[in-house]
Amino acid sequence: MIQTVRKAWNIPDLRKKIVFTLLILLIYRIGNAIPVPYVDVGMLADYLKSMSTTVLGLYNVMSGGAFADATVFALSIQPYINSSIIIQLLTVAIPALERMAREEGEEGRKKIASITRYTTVAIALIQGFAYYMLMRNQYGILTDDGLAAAFVIIITFVAGSAFIMWLGEQITEFGIGNGISIILFASIISRVPAGVNTMFLNREALGAAGVIGIVVGILALIVLIVHVYNAERRIPVQYAKRQVGRRMYGGQNSTLPVKVNMSGVLPIIFAQSIAMLPATVAAFLPEPAPGSFWEGFIHAIDTQSVLYMIAYFLMIIGFSYFYATIQFNPTEISNNLKRNGGSIPGIRPGKPTTDFISRVLSRITLFGAIYLGIVAIAPLVAGKFISIAGLSIGGTSVIIVVGVALETVKAMENQMLARQYKGFLE
Repeated sequence: MIQTVRKAWNIPDLRKKIVFTLLILLIYRIGNAIPVPYVDVGMLADYLKSMSTTVLGLYNVMSGGAFADATVFALSIQPYINSSIIIQLLTVAIPALERMAREEGEEGRKKIASITRYTTVAIALIQGFAYYMLMRNQYGILTDDGLAAAFVIIITFVAGSAFIMWLGEQITEFGIGNGISIILFASIISRVPAGVNTMFLNREALGAAGVIGIVVGILALIVLIVHVYNAERRIPVQYAKRQVGRRMYGGQNSTLPVKVNMSGVLPIIFAQSIAMLPATVAAFLPEPAPGSFWEGFIHAIDTQSVLYMIAYFLMIIGFSYFYATIQFNPTEISNNLKRNGGSIPGIRPGKPTTDFISRVLSRITLFGAIYLGIVAIAPLVAGKFISIAGLSIGGTSVIIVVGVALETVKAMENQMLARQYKGFLE
């Protein structure tokens, strides 16, 4: 990876792209340090610290701490991510959007992108209003709760989210890699110094064995993620020979790759958001009486409870199958193979091919889902023995960081290959 970056830096065009990407990230980090007016940041940070095990804590991590500081970029790229997921699901459910995405080519993709942008602004408006009401309902956080102050705060949040979306698009077009992913990468990485500082302050309580255990555990997660990231099941495909005029076409052997983890980190994000909802709702309710049924119920649904871990794990598996079904259609692939004269050796074309691909997809998805569940649950299990704030969401963060790093390096390699640069894999 280091060799790839170093050799990419020696190419003038790629060096400009890398510098451009770094400048965009610098702008993003500056925006993360500018607070919106009329907010007592200290009181807000203390309040959100007590809500770190809820969905609000997840939002704060994904924003690189900007959410707890109520900065211009407090909403970060969450509205865009939510918008992209919603449009992706609607594309499968609404035939008009499906035709637009598949049949209209580049023009259709531009229309889908435009719809996604408008949806992002709408979601940012809803989230900005909800965030304002959250601050308003907590006494002392807002220094001015008038109508003009509310308008300024909400519009600032919405404008910041739209600007981040634009920054991500600029990186995608003129920089290196996927802009939105790189911004999310920068947000999570920016929390690393705070995490290291927390571990340093707790070094006496953790002991040498605890610190070494955390470091080794993170390194083991990284090795597992890198190994599974490139893992795929290659289904052999054989194309029949056909003669067109005097030329013979086909006859070659190929493969149909099926990635072990084709849905990325989305199942974890969705499962975590839903699994945290009961704890989030409970955090806004009055404290139950000691020894009451409701106190036991709240402890049972806490994000550190065994029941939460089981439900979280099962939801990750469910969402993994859901996204695999959306992204990989065995019937469509079978029809395409039949149309192009391709077949899987030993499998008849048509329904037998569809059933075979479905079985392979089901097994591969199960392995990928269990892998995601292990990565997500491991920090929670470790948190039962080592108490460090923020450890429960470490698995998600590591998957995102490692995945984006690998994707960005691959993008560099592809661009060097396109320029016929030799030796970058040496």
